[in-house]
Amino acid sequence: MEQLNLVETFSEFKEFKNIDRETMMRILEEVFKHMLSKRFGSADNFDIIVNIDKGDLEIWRNRIIVEDGMVEDENTQVPYSDAIKIEPDFEVGEELSEEIKLIDFGRREILAIRQNLISKIQEYEKNNIYLKYKDKIGEIIAGEVYQVWKKEILVLDDEGIEIILPKSEQIPTDFYRKGDTIRAVVSKVEMKSNNPVIILSRTSEAFLERLFEAEVPEVFDGLIQIKKIVRVPGERAKIAVESYDDRIDPVGACVGMKGSRIHGIVRELKNENIDVINYTTNPSLYIQRALSPAKVTSIIINEEEKKADVYMKPDQVSLAIGKGGFNIRLAGRLTGYEIDVYRDTDVDNEDVDLMEFSDEIDQWIIDELKTIGCDTAKSVLDLDVSELVKRTDLEEETINEVIRILKAEFE
Repeated sequence: MEQLNLVETFSEFKEFKNIDRETMMRILEEVFKHMLSKRFGSADNFDIIVNIDKGDLEIWRNRIIVEDGMVEDENTQVPYSDAIKIEPDFEVGEELSEEIKLIDFGRREILAIRQNLISKIQEYEKNNIYLKYKDKIGEIIAGEVYQVWKKEILVLDDEGIEIILPKSEQIPTDFYRKGDTIRAVVSKVEMKSNNPVIILSRTSEAFLERLFEAEVPEVFDGLIQIKKIVRVPGERAKIAVESYDDRIDPVGACVGMKGSRIHGIVRELKNENIDVINYTTNPSLYIQRALSPAKVTSIIINEEEKKADVYMKPDQVSLAIGKGGFNIRLAGRLTGYEIDVYRDTDVDNEDVDLMEFSDEIDQWIIDELKTIGCDTAKSVLDLDVSELVKRTDLEEETINEVIRILKAEFE
C-alpha cells in the first residue's frame, strides 16, 4: 500500500507540476539514492528503474558472491551459501541482483522519501521559474490579474506562475480588476527566501521600446534603431530614432500611415503623448527637434556645462514647456542638456497672449479674464485693479499677483 501511495505521488507531481519525464526520473533517482546511502552506507551498487508513465518503480541491489566467511562489506558482497538459496547455479565471483521492496523500508522511511521528494520537486520548480524568467528580463509578457492590492497587483501567467506588478511600476491611470489581461515588461527577477520573485513594469522605457518592436517591423528587423527613450508614464514620452537605410523615413515608419502604428502603443500606455524624432549628432538640431512641437528661433549652447539657452517667439514658449513642464523636462533628458527657454521679443511693446503665462497663472484665472475680453497681457494691464475686481469674480490679491507677473514680462 505504501508503495502504491508513493507511486501515485510521483504521478501527481508529473501531472500538476509540468515536470518532464527525464527530470522526474533524475529527481527520483537522487531521492532514493540518498535514502539508500543512509541505510546501506553507499548506493553505488544499486540500480533504480523508473517508469513514470506506468507508475512502476524498482530498486535492485547488486552484490558479488564470495566464499563463506570472506565477506568484508555486506552491502556489496554476499556469502556463497546465501546466494545458492536464491539460485542454486550461482558460483563465486558472479553478481547477484536482488530487488528491494519499498514496503521493507517501513512507514517512517517511506514518509521521509515523500517529504524529500516534495522538497526536491519544489526546489526544482522554483529554480526552473527563476531561470525561465531570468532569460525574459526586458521582454513583454501577458498575464491575468488574480488579485489587486493597494501596493501591488498579483498576476498569473499562462502556467499559473505568480508575478508581481508594483504600484510604482503602474501607469498612474492604470486600473485593473480581477480577471483582466495585463501586458508588461519583465523588469527584475530575484530569489528571496529561496523563492523566485518576478517584478513587472509598465513605466520603464524598455516597455515602450518593446511595444515599438512589436508594432513597427523595421524596428524589430533592426533597420530602424531606437537611440534613446525618455518617459513620464501616462503623460508624455520622447523617442529618438535613426534609420540605417536612406530610403526609410524612421519617424514616418514608427508613426505609420495616419498614425496607424503608434495609435496602438498610445492606447496601451493610456493615451500617453509620444513624440518620435529623428536622432542627430548635431546638438543644436537635436535640441530643436526635442522641443517639438515648439518652433525655435535660435539656440546658444554651452558644451562645457551642457547647457542650452533657447529663444523662441512668445507664442511658442508654452508649447516648449508643455503641460506640467513635461515637454521641456523630457527634452533635457533626451538630449542631455539643461535647457532654458526665453521669449524672443523683437519689439519691446509686443503684446503677449495670456496663454503664454499658463505656467505661472492658473488656467481658471486666465479663463475668468478671457470672459471679460482680456486675451492678452496688455489688455489686462490697461484696466485698473478696481475695474478688474468689479468685472470678474477674482479677489484683489489675486489680480495684483497677475499684474505683477504680466508687468515682469515687459520690464
